[in-house]
Amino acid sequence: MKSLVTDIRLQFNAEHHPELVLVLSLSPQQAQEGVQELKEVLARGKHLQAEIKQYRAKRSLDANAYFHVLARKIAEALNISEEESKVNLVLDYGAVMTDAEGGKVGFKLPASVDVNSIYKYAKWFDTRVEDGKEFHCYIAYEHTHNYDTKQMARLIDGAVYECQVLGIETKPEEEIKSLIESWGRK
Repeated sequence: MKSLVTDIRLQFNAEHHPELVLVLSLSPQQAQEGVQELKEVLARGKHLQAEIKQYRAKRSLDANAYFHVLARKIAEALNISEEESKVNLVLDYGAVMTDAEGGKVGFKLPASVDVNSIYKYAKWFDTRVEDGKEFHCYIAYEHTHNYDTKQMARLIDGAVYECQVLGIETKPEEEIKSLIESWGRK
């Protein structure tokens, strides 16, 4: 069950165990059906896991489509593939991948391995030698379809900047601002 939380409070039951009460933005029927499904899981002896975090609206398809338009224009100007343009933009302006605790995700590979055969959104940051073998270290970046509005706004701002440097026409500033403001409403 997924829902936005509109209010939250802590209370204690008769045994003094903490209970978290969430006010959800679901209809009564949706809430009853969701709770019933969860109770059935518990009745089968299984456990439930909950994570409550700040809500960030997903980026709109308009924003994603505009990013691809800009990446294509940059690719044409630089005579590179659209995919290479997109990867370059993600590595320069994109969101670093993080784990569940918020730590940055990175990895190391033997120097003989082409990182692009493993993961395309990885940026080299160090070379290390361990037991006489050379390794390249990389920081991983999120795929754009996982971006929230703040991350997508930064990516589009970066792509617009690159277009301006190359003399490529972009949408007027007011239109871009309107696009950014609409992300939270979709």
